[in-house]
Amino acid sequence: MSARHFLTLNDLNRDELRNVINRAIELKSNLKAGKENISKPGKILCMIFEKSSTRTRVSFETAIVQLGGHGIFLSPDDSQLGRGEPLEDTARVLSKMVDCVMIRTFEHEKLMTFAEYSDIPVINGLSDSFHPCQVLADMQTYFEMCGDIQGKTVAWLGDGNNMCQSYINAARQFDFFLKIACPATHQPDGQLLAKASSHVEITDEPEQAIKGADLVVTDVWASMGQEQESEERAKVFSIYQVNSRLMSLAAKQAIFMHCLPAHRGDEVTAEVIDGPQSVVWEEAGNRLHSQKALLEFLI
Repeated sequence: MSARHFLTLNDLNRDELRNVINRAIELKSNLKAGKENISKPGKILCMIFEKSSTRTRVSFETAIVQLGGHGIFLSPDDSQLGRGEPLEDTARVLSKMVDCVMIRTFEHEKLMTFAEYSDIPVINGLSDSFHPCQVLADMQTYFEMCGDIQGKTVAWLGDGNNMCQSYINAARQFDFFLKIACPATHQPDGQLLAKASSHVEITDEPEQAIKGADLVVTDVWASMGQEQESEERAKVFSIYQVNSRLMSLAAKQAIFMHCLPAHRGDEVTAEVIDGPQSVVWEEAGNRLHSQKALLEFLI
């Protein structure tokens, strides 16, 4: 049987995704009750980071340890990848030594190539195109706090980036309606939008997107690798800042999410992210539990 990979949310079917979410909630409950879940004793997760990280590094390493396994950290500076070894060769070699590989990188194509030549599961810890592990945690958080997201309305405000594109996939997989507000110059991939046309609406007016939304989500305006564009992007995205005025247009019970790190005063005000509708800390913590469930499923 060939390895199952998790490069986007579409690599699992709807039932599998829900099973992972339900298992994540169970694992979280067990951990709080002091029950161990040593389901993967001795299994090794290799974590390759071409982009820096706090939540992804800590959550994956903690997850595999709590499952009874061990995590190995690699960066381009301390591996042959930094010296030009082909991805295909690295994938073949690691397939003989470890049980799963998580990669956090820039070009999504690197992940696809690595997975093609890997005999073990490959997980997308973030690429410039998608961030599926974060959306798993987001869905777990919504299910825990508000119930099933099916049929609900989600508003995305800001850049049509990797998080936005993962939410487009999530809209189809979890059957909710996604309203995206972003500038015409920073929209998500057109083909991705076309495939999800029955679940996604796009506008350049943040008020239109957020009106009546059950969940409001945003992200930084300049992602890693775009720092030199920060000043220009701040001007373009200023009207998409999630503030109290915009949040007042959402549904009364609406909650706010952000994948972090956040820039208070830019994409979101302190009043919102530190306010009663914000669930960002629970959302961040759920990276551990959803990824633990994902590792159980894949390994």
